[in-house]
Amino acid sequence: MFMTRREMMVRAAGLAGAVGLGRLAEGDNMEACRIQRIETFPVTYPTVGRFKFFEGPRGEPLGRQTVVVKITADDGSVGWGQSVPTNKWSYETLETVQTTIDRYLAPVLAGMDVFDIDGIHSAMDTIIAPSFSTGQPICKAGVDLAIFDLVGRKRNQTAGQRWNRRGKDRITLSWTLNPKTLDEIPGLIEQGWQRGYRNFNVKVAPEPKYDVEMCRQVRKRVPDGFLWADANGGYDEPTALAAAPALAEVGVDVLEQPLRPNRLRGYQKLKKQGALPILLDESAVNHAELEEFVALGMCDGVAMKPARCGGITEARRQIEFLLDRGLMFLGSGLTDPDLSMAASLLLYGAYELRYPAALNGPQFLTGSILQKPVVPVDGGLAVPPGVGLGVEVDEGRLRSLRNPSPR
Repeated sequence: MFMTRREMMVRAAGLAGAVGLGRLAEGDNMEACRIQRIETFPVTYPTVGRFKFFEGPRGEPLGRQTVVVKITADDGSVGWGQSVPTNKWSYETLETVQTTIDRYLAPVLAGMDVFDIDGIHSAMDTIIAPSFSTGQPICKAGVDLAIFDLVGRKRNQTAGQRWNRRGKDRITLSWTLNPKTLDEIPGLIEQGWQRGYRNFNVKVAPEPKYDVEMCRQVRKRVPDGFLWADANGGYDEPTALAAAPALAEVGVDVLEQPLRPNRLRGYQKLKKQGALPILLDESAVNHAELEEFVALGMCDGVAMKPARCGGITEARRQIEFLLDRGLMFLGSGLTDPDLSMAASLLLYGAYELRYPAALNGPQFLTGSILQKPVVPVDGGLAVPPGVGLGVEVDEGRLRSLRNPSPR
């Protein structure tokens, strides 16, 4: 049974985790292994059902656009990664990701030691500078994952072995609801229920009356599941302050990203109000601003997405920061397929995620570039067991899903 809302608030208020950060010493006692080349492959996965973030300017379905990254070292070893841009969620697109990697990141990373994780991230952040936070983090995540995969294969270690964490081998999933009308809710819940899902995350904002009634109906049909409302920054401050108590009253457990990232005082008011645990998403890209936001009393935790924060390296750092301060972390994603989803599963498994993860790639996507696709069973996903990212790319399947180059 998952914790109640009251239990979560108590935990967020006072319990400290037992994990410290420390430096990620990936290259200890390893001979240098240098990046020889970086290749990018635009890949679009077909979608099923409706998900508002994958619609084009006229509402047409775009598919789930990604850029697969292949890094080959000077000894022939290979690592694979994946960037998952979503133009209606962030400013990054398939085209910007591919051209940034090809024209800017690949030239500065060529010849660097794959074990020099800090140096690689410093080089990426120098050639693509930050503004308020990390510049093009979704793009950089693909490179970070490929380096992580390559290093794990070189060291012949799983993520758990690298991090010295036993963790868990299965992640419970949450089913995503984003209905256009209230009449759609029973059928959408039934779809998830038939596939073994017992927990639901709901897209809310900007209409609080609709949102409250939607969540009331979901809670009535799923009285014991974890119910997670995600506004994607869609409320203004007065609306969010009115909506949070109303959503709590009908049984919502947490409220994710109610305001735009730059509404700092609004987040302070929502946190002080205390109607629901307030989770950041789009706001928390880099640990530097997360530390500031926590110090300013803006949140109870973060809905973690490795793809959003520049990869698994930065996401792990943020999780350890949260756990060390007794704050919540939820597991989320950007409708990740294959390699990006594998990275999330490794992270959430290693750090023993306590709540259902909103990894909805299997709900909305078809197709795979993996030799053994990752498929949910009874509403959950197994943590990949292999070294590196734990999965193997099938280059034949990659070719079949590959787009014509946008360059």
